[in-house]
Amino acid sequence: MPDVTKTKTDTAVDAVAPPTEVATAPAAGPAPKDKPRSLWGDAWYDLRHRPMFWIAAVLLLLLLVIAAFPGLFTSADPRDGDLTNHFLAKPQLTHFFQSDWFGYDIQGRSIYARVIYGTRASVLVGLGTTVAVTLVGGTLGMLAGYFGGWLDSIISRITDIFFGLPYLLGTMVVLNAFTERKVYVVIGALAFLGWTTITRVTRSSVITAKQADYVVAARALGAGTRRILLRHVLPNAIAPTIVVATIALGAYISAEATLSYLGLGLADPTVSWGVDISSAKDAIRDNPHVMLFPAGMLSLTVFAFIMLGDAVRDALDPKLR
Repeated sequence: MPDVTKTKTDTAVDAVAPPTEVATAPAAGPAPKDKPRSLWGDAWYDLRHRPMFWIAAVLLLLLLVIAAFPGLFTSADPRDGDLTNHFLAKPQLTHFFQSDWFGYDIQGRSIYARVIYGTRASVLVGLGTTVAVTLVGGTLGMLAGYFGGWLDSIISRITDIFFGLPYLLGTMVVLNAFTERKVYVVIGALAFLGWTTITRVTRSSVITAKQADYVVAARALGAGTRRILLRHVLPNAIAPTIVVATIALGAYISAEATLSYLGLGLADPTVSWGVDISSAKDAIRDNPHVMLFPAGMLSLTVFAFIMLGDAVRDALDPKLR
């Protein structure tokens, strides 16, 4: 007869004992979580997914390379004029990167070479003015917003006075005081009246940031004013200032071209797009190409900076995401 007791016992043991695979399987842990990102991390993540940002970045990178190394793009001299052979010669659009690609201006100079070499002066004016107004306006706005009181009143009233002056008219008056208008002179004149907007934007951001809990906690723990401003207030209030400065950079380049067109900005022998647009006004009816190429390069540059500013604004403002 079969061993019934052994069979029942074995069956019971088999039923109670779990399978080997289940017994040795590791316990499932919690799902991994993404590392939290800061404001700048979120902004960079958002920018990477915006085609407008990459288009603007590529254009601006190309402009910076042209401004830094113009000799890589043309071997022609932008100041070498030949009235005998090149007076208002038409563009040769199939002669890529040659001196006659864009034709010649009223003085027999290569328009293509002048467009390439003019990038440096125009970009320098835009970048230099933006840096100057950001440093001056940002510092004044931070002091006014953080300390308040009589210091805020004085800075605000001075800002109102400068803000009430017509920008281009005031810049023209300042530039008239100089007999020789170099790049740094134009930067100084544009920055002299251009810092007011940055001051107001920074002041508003600092007033909001200084009321945050982390600033109150840092002050309660005995942190000094300098540490609070540089480590807590400034990093959390600088975003609107960056947006305004990025968009304004293109406007400063356009303002330089406007002043040069009126004869109050850069002048020969400095090579800039504004100077070329000014010299082309006498030949625009019969030879529009003389003004078309420097004006087109100017418009493309301003457009690229505006696109970059819009992309940065959308990335730094959580309400627009």
